[in-house]
Amino acid sequence: MPRHVQILATGCYVPAHVVPNAVFDERFGEPVGDWLVANVGIHERRYMSDGETTSDMVTAAARQALERAHLNPTDLDLIIVATDTPDYLSPATASVVQAKLGASRAGTFDLNAACAGWVTALNQGALTLIGDTDYRYILVAGGYGMSRFLDPNDKYTATLFADGAGAVILGAAERPGFLAGKLQALGEFHDAMGIYTGGASRPCTPETLATYGPPRVQFVRKFPRTFNTEYWPGLIRAALAKAGHVLDDVDWFLFTQINLRTIEMVMQQLGQPLEKTHWVMDKWGYTGSACLPMALDDLVVTRRGVRPGQLVVFCASGGGIALAVSVWRWQQA
Repeated sequence: MPRHVQILATGCYVPAHVVPNAVFDERFGEPVGDWLVANVGIHERRYMSDGETTSDMVTAAARQALERAHLNPTDLDLIIVATDTPDYLSPATASVVQAKLGASRAGTFDLNAACAGWVTALNQGALTLIGDTDYRYILVAGGYGMSRFLDPNDKYTATLFADGAGAVILGAAERPGFLAGKLQALGEFHDAMGIYTGGASRPCTPETLATYGPPRVQFVRKFPRTFNTEYWPGLIRAALAKAGHVLDDVDWFLFTQINLRTIEMVMQQLGQPLEKTHWVMDKWGYTGSACLPMALDDLVVTRRGVRPGQLVVFCASGGGIALAVSVWRWQQA
C-alpha cells in the first residue's frame, strides 16, 4: 500500500515590533510609503526585538503547529529549517530549534534556497516521509530575520524586508496530500542579490569589513524585472501536469510575498481569479523563506479558510535564482 503525506497543522510567529511606512517617509524625506503601497503592496512590516533571533521565531511557530496537531515535540522525527538568515553560519539553526523545543528524537538540518527555501524543504520533507518508514512526523519551518542584515540607509532594501516565521507539521497518511513538486534555478544570477559578506568567499576579516562593510543584504546587479512573471506560470503548469491536474482544478495559489502587483499579474496570466490567492505582505512586509508558511497559516485561520479536498499550489522564488513549486490536496479537517 503506498504511503502518503499530509499537512497536519500550521503555525506562525509575527514579531511584536511594527514598522509602518511612515518611518521611511521621515528617514528618506520623501513619500516612500505611497510608492510602496502603489507598487509593492506593503503598508507595514515587523522586526524582531533586540533579544530575539531566527531560532526563537521558528520555535514559536513550531510550538503553535505542534499544539494544533496535538503532538509533543518528542513526536518529531525530523526538523527542517529553511532560512538564509541563520543564527550562525554553523551549526544549523534547526539544531538550535530542536534544543529549544525539547524535540530530543528529531534529526535536524537547515536548507538554504533563499526565499524558495520553504517550498523546497516542503518537497524534501514530503519525499522523506514517502520514502522512509522510520519517519512519521516532520517539522518544516521557514525563518527570516533579515532586519539584522539591513542597511538602514538603503531605500531599496530597508523598506522591503522584514522578520517572521511559519511552520507546518507533515505526517504520514493513508490519503494523498502531497501530489508533486518541481524545482528550477538560474545560477547565473547567483551574484545579483544576496548577503555576500561573512562566508568563505568574503570572510569577515578587518580588510573585508573595511572594503565592503558588515554582512548586509544588497542588490548588486540587475536581473530581469519580469523574472517571476516569466517563470512562475510555466513552473506551475509543469508541476500540475506531474500531479495530473490543470490550472482550473486549483483552489488556492500561494506565492512568494515580495510584490502584490506581481501576484496580480501572474494570476491574470494564469487566467485565474484573484480570489484564488492570499497575501500578507501588506501587513507583515517581505519575509522571504517564511512568507509562504505565514501566508498559509493566515489563510487557514482566517474566515476564508482552506476546505478539505481543495487543491493548493505553493510557488516560490529567491536569490540564486532558485524556484520551487509544490502541489497539495488539502486533507486537514
